[in-house]
Amino acid sequence: MKTKDILYKLLVAIAVITLISGVLQMLQPGLVLGVVGGEGTPGNLHSFAIIGMFMLFFGGLLLHALLSEQHHPIAVFWAGLQKFGAFAAVGLGVFNGLLSVLALGVAIFDLFSGFLIIWYWLTIK
Repeated sequence: MKTKDILYKLLVAIAVITLISGVLQMLQPGLVLGVVGGEGTPGNLHSFAIIGMFMLFFGGLLLHALLSEQHHPIAVFWAGLQKFGAFAAVGLGVFNGLLSVLALGVAIFDLFSGFLIIWYWLTIK
């Protein structure tokens, strides 16, 4: 039986946020790209939509793993790595002038999420 403590509930919220923002980014990449200060070229819009699709997949993977009766440490581990990768990618985008400083809020959310996910993974593996 899973303990549904505050960490578990935070991760469910993170998974849902990742899933919903992924769907939004996949369907409306220009809207999301505009918020983070990216240039809305056709290539950027296409790439951003693809990134949104993978956000949907990893958010769904984490949510599925959390809501399942059994622990799924491998899925949780890879969802955590995805968050660290997202932090690095967005941070590099800001550093290289491709995204505005506002995008650092997304990067910090992903970094914080990655640490929480790995913390949870350490408790279930």
